[in-house]
Amino acid sequence: MPEILRNIWAGFTTAEPLDQANLALGVVGVWLMIRRSLWAFPVGLAAVTVQGVLFYRTHFPADATLQIFYFAMLAWGWRHWVRDRGAAPELPVTRLSARGRVITLLAASAATVGWALTIGPWMHAAMPWRDAFIAAFSVAAQLLQVRKNIENWPLWVVVNLVAIASYWSAELAFTSFLYAVYLGLALVGWREWNRAMKGTAAHA
Repeated sequence: MPEILRNIWAGFTTAEPLDQANLALGVVGVWLMIRRSLWAFPVGLAAVTVQGVLFYRTHFPADATLQIFYFAMLAWGWRHWVRDRGAAPELPVTRLSARGRVITLLAASAATVGWALTIGPWMHAAMPWRDAFIAAFSVAAQLLQVRKNIENWPLWVVVNLVAIASYWSAELAFTSFLYAVYLGLALVGWREWNRAMKGTAAHA
């Protein structure tokens, strides 16, 4: 077996039950989101709770605090998908305006710089710019996802590509593989939500 496969398998088999639950909940939650199922929200809430506990136990307070923000966004998104769909079977997938896309990118970029120059040094981060980019653009992608804007998926694609390269360079093969799985799911989600959006437009 190649070395990379041995590292991935070792990472999975030696992971704690909480780590394995985090993997399972994360993959299932993303798949349900691709299917635009409301079950994505309770599963997502469980996933970020598990992640928050993991980050807290491993002394990553900034990342643990970020899970609280994700929890609040998922709770709001659940309410938004149910309340604002009206009489329709589901809330439709929408696209941001050009202005909205520019604002999103500028806000996430500004947050990246702010995080890298303040929280990164304070937390003695080994790769502050990478951490800042992943955190800021993940927040932006999560916000767009709960708003059901299709632009969340290309943001997740970029975030996952950066994460794969970063963890690979840090010789964390299992973690890099996990983000490769998320990358594949993001590409599928982008395609499926685009189909759903075109289907809604065709029946309008």
